[in-house]
Amino acid sequence: MEFKDYYKILGVTKTTAQEDIRRAFRKLAKKYHPDVAKDKKTAETKFKEINEAYEVLGDADKRKKYDQLGSSWDQPASPGAYGRPSYGAGPSRRPSGGTEYHFEGTGFSDFFEQFFGGSGGGGASNPFGNAGRGPSRGRPMSADGEDHEAEILVTLEEALRGSERSISLRKVAVGQSQPEMQTLKIRIPAGVKEGQRIRLSGQGEAGVGQGTAGDLYLKIKFSQHPHYRVKGQDLFYDLDLAPWEAVLGAKVTVRTLDGDDVSVTVPAGVQAGTQLRLRGKGLPDAQKVRQDLFLKISIEIPETLEEGERKLWEKLAQGSKFEPRG
Repeated sequence: MEFKDYYKILGVTKTTAQEDIRRAFRKLAKKYHPDVAKDKKTAETKFKEINEAYEVLGDADKRKKYDQLGSSWDQPASPGAYGRPSYGAGPSRRPSGGTEYHFEGTGFSDFFEQFFGGSGGGGASNPFGNAGRGPSRGRPMSADGEDHEAEILVTLEEALRGSERSISLRKVAVGQSQPEMQTLKIRIPAGVKEGQRIRLSGQGEAGVGQGTAGDLYLKIKFSQHPHYRVKGQDLFYDLDLAPWEAVLGAKVTVRTLDGDDVSVTVPAGVQAGTQLRLRGKGLPDAQKVRQDLFLKISIEIPETLEEGERKLWEKLAQGSKFEPRG
């Protein structure tokens, strides 16, 4: 399993601040988003890689855990914060029943799955079966198999329109000479929420004796988008304005998640932090009703000025009657 250098993928270092990591992600995501890139196939692979890196480095707890692993993650080490004799063991992808799960098509690499993915649990694990089914009654021992959970990366476009996905599942049971290989078709429903789970009945740990197999749950994780943030089913977009646009008002064009260009009138004198609402341009809710897209105003100040520009600003400062609030 290949070590993923998430810092290298985002073009940052271990000392880079969280806010700068976010900026690096947004810059790369805009470049490699499949909607804008010319080479769609290459861009899709790169975009998933960027998302995975930001999923780890953009989260302070995951970043700390990743830094503790280091590039020698597969070498023997003394027990650390996680009580493991070797980082190579990783947080087990093997429920207590004894089957190891490997996925392809969830949007995450094996490395991410090993150290940051979901875990098994939730099913019965009593080796002597349910009450009244033990050997003293003369019946075979039985136990239901455990449930298992993994995350699946879903784009906002998929959450908007719904989609069908294929994932490859490889199960390796203890003592099994050949892994069990399956390709599963799953449906991502339109309006799915982050954290929602898709149940695949009987795809979890095998039962013992007469016990039934557990289930496999795929937990929805939204991939990061270069333009939109999600809160509930509403979308939020940072609308950057030049100072004169904020003062004088402007007409700007905003591309929605549908791919449409919408003309927006920015009122004169708008303040930074103001939110303009575009109704019905967010994600659908459980009743298939589209929620809203909010444009959050940000006023961009030029970092450098040409001599002529500086003189205009100085003239404005001298002639303006504006007094800051306070």
